[in-house]
Amino acid sequence: MARDRSSSRVTLLLPTIFTHLIGLSITLLTLYWLVNFREGFAFTSHVKFKIFNLHPLLMILGLIIFSGEAMITYEAIPATRQTVKLIHLMFHLIALGTGTFGVYVVFKYHNELNIPHMYTLHSWIGLSTICLFGLQLLMGFVTFLFPGAKLATRARLAPWHVFFGLVIFVMVIVTAETGLTEKFIFQKLKQGQEALVVNFIGLLILVFGIFVGLIVVLSQRRK
Repeated sequence: MARDRSSSRVTLLLPTIFTHLIGLSITLLTLYWLVNFREGFAFTSHVKFKIFNLHPLLMILGLIIFSGEAMITYEAIPATRQTVKLIHLMFHLIALGTGTFGVYVVFKYHNELNIPHMYTLHSWIGLSTICLFGLQLLMGFVTFLFPGAKLATRARLAPWHVFFGLVIFVMVIVTAETGLTEKFIFQKLKQGQEALVVNFIGLLILVFGIFVGLIVVLSQRRK
């Protein structure tokens, strides 16, 4: 059993390293975009789009990077089962907190400019995603940590937990891609350096999502 787990981690090593590098690239490129082209961030400012800029940063860091890391570390980190569960939970809690604040920021921005709420597909998918994310986190905590279901029940529910986790992560990726597309259109970017940066962020997010899914699938096949 120990040898099988060790072999599994070796198999996952290269895609895990690559996925971490992609996640770092997404973070740095997003910061470069928002600071260099969008003039940075502010929670309170007379320049209202600085408030909005917190939204893509927090959503990308929270629901993409941190939740992706939660899924990766659960499958690849060399630690005891209980330790891995706690790390998995910690990353998801950070993701949910960051994402929730990101949603609050965009509502705040809309309120200050009297912009209608929830009128695009991006907003519909996004709010649905964060609600499902919170529900999945709550159900996972109650079932697998505290108070914890019986062993047979946990074994029966585990594949469904993984499945719905992947579904929600796909929804996260779709939300990000539709959000970037909206921003691209609203800012009338068309061509130029900023347009290239936004498109590359979208491509890297897609690649990140694919490799997170790959790591989860490979790890499930070896169990």
